[in-house]
Amino acid sequence: MFSLSGILSVAYKEALHILRDKRILILVITLPPLLTLIFGYAFDSSSISNVPMTIEDRDQSDTSQAFAKSIAGNDAFQWQQPPVNVASGPNGAGAPDLLREHVQGSLIIPHGWGDSLKNGKPLALQLYVDGSDTSTGDEVNGKLQEALGDFQLKSRQDMIDQLPVEVFDMAEKLPDEVRNEFASAMEPWTLKETILYNPQERFIDYVMPGIIGLILQLLTVTLMACTVARERETGTLYQLMVTSLRRTEIVIGKVLPYLGLSILLIVMAVGVAHFHFGTQFQRFGALSLICFLFLCCSLGLGLLISSFCQTQTQAIQFAVFYLLPVLMLSGAFSPLEQLPPAIQMISQTFPLTHFCHAFRLVNMHNADMSFIVGDLLFMLLGAVVSCAGAAFLLQRIQE
Repeated sequence: MFSLSGILSVAYKEALHILRDKRILILVITLPPLLTLIFGYAFDSSSISNVPMTIEDRDQSDTSQAFAKSIAGNDAFQWQQPPVNVASGPNGAGAPDLLREHVQGSLIIPHGWGDSLKNGKPLALQLYVDGSDTSTGDEVNGKLQEALGDFQLKSRQDMIDQLPVEVFDMAEKLPDEVRNEFASAMEPWTLKETILYNPQERFIDYVMPGIIGLILQLLTVTLMACTVARERETGTLYQLMVTSLRRTEIVIGKVLPYLGLSILLIVMAVGVAHFHFGTQFQRFGALSLICFLFLCCSLGLGLLISSFCQTQTQAIQFAVFYLLPVLMLSGAFSPLEQLPPAIQMISQTFPLTHFCHAFRLVNMHNADMSFIVGDLLFMLLGAVVSCAGAAFLLQRIQE
């Protein structure tokens, strides 16, 4: 049986270490809301806006000028006139030098574009995009395609309105089937889309579990990794080992203060996400269970790291080496399905992967417990194994 007084005595001793180090305490309390704000702003925008672009109208026809005017008010772009007598870029003659012009793309309306629309052989507009930023390049292309489609639809309607009356009289003599088919061909064919689970398509709502989980794991693993290593450096670890306390009691006592501090940190991070970024949270009971198991697992990992490190420097280095692949491979900021199957298998060994998966299923999909039981069991097993491993290593220290 565990001794509650023994556990509380170790927890009290560890809490004193936390409270006495004012600099670390202030840093720990201020970092979660600050990092939540920084990461949140980085992922808050769901679509491009004010992308610097140049437009060059080489046609100078009424149609090209009308199109240029129609896209001038598009908030996605910040249009600029290309400099005069700028040397061609490395892509060949006539290609704009995006780097020299300080833009991310350039739209060129070729000579004869207006006439080509009338003779039935439309020329393609030429778009040059900075390919170093792949996501922005794709969105620029999509926004311009959308603007071009709107302009085409308006031009077609203007053309229909200008047709002579005789054409409509002749059309009335056609069979109903032909007229209906012609009308259907002239109308744009639409796709009715219904967005489930994230109707507003807010990317910040998708990545917020990853932001919260990453900040918590960064702090909990790093802080916990220094606990036993600090005791070893100061020589108090061996004094603790010769007491009547069991190794399991020492482990639990060291985890408890950091668990309480971590709960405070997650409350602050969730508060910033809700009140500042408008992220909605539901089913707090299930979310609390997910967060609790994740914190226990993260604290256990930190304690396990500290158990086989001789110094605090080594403990921090091991913690950083562990957190680096977790950042990219846990699915915190992008779907795991985009990774190769072998990498996905590695990702399943990270607690943050299961935390993000379970958190999103509950908060965004309103899934019941049957969908996340595997994630909960993994985090529970991780907490038990890591804490048991730390207790075993502490036993070996005594021996």
